[in-house]
Amino acid sequence: MRTTARARFVRVSARKARLVLDQIRGKAVAEALATLEYTPRAAARLVEKVLRSAVANAEHNHQVRNLDDLRVVQAYADGGPVLKRVQPRAMGRAFSIKHRTSHVTIGVSDETNGAVAVPAPPPARPSAPPPAERPAPARRTTARRASSRSGDKPTSRSSRKPKEKK
Repeated sequence: MRTTARARFVRVSARKARLVLDQIRGKAVAEALATLEYTPRAAARLVEKVLRSAVANAEHNHQVRNLDDLRVVQAYADGGPVLKRVQPRAMGRAFSIKHRTSHVTIGVSDETNGAVAVPAPPPARPSAPPPAERPAPARRTTARRASSRSGDKPTSRSSRKPKEKK
């Protein structure tokens, strides 16, 4: 059994709500409520209300009596409509302000019914020999670098003369 609760048009940006939702995803309901109680963000109060609503939906709609079995299996925030406002600025300019809203959704599920799917570990990769290491390419220095190290003035390639053998 999976029960969800949704708060729509919440006056907090989805990005800020996701920071709080990431903290409670996958936890037991009691642990998630304790986490939200001590989270110092405004979005934590809103997420807590949605989580309590999801628990109440599970009690009422699915007659779940043991709330210790409930876990947060789904928690996400989608962006809602943006309220656009204009603030006057100096010299007749206008500064636009965007009040972002979001839709917060939380789903709880009862573990005993097998509704919670534990993610399977990724399949083991076949053992292959490690890739052969290529030797690092030799560093080439330009004429400018070579000459600056020796203290001479840099010379252009056309004016360089090959050294004569003695």
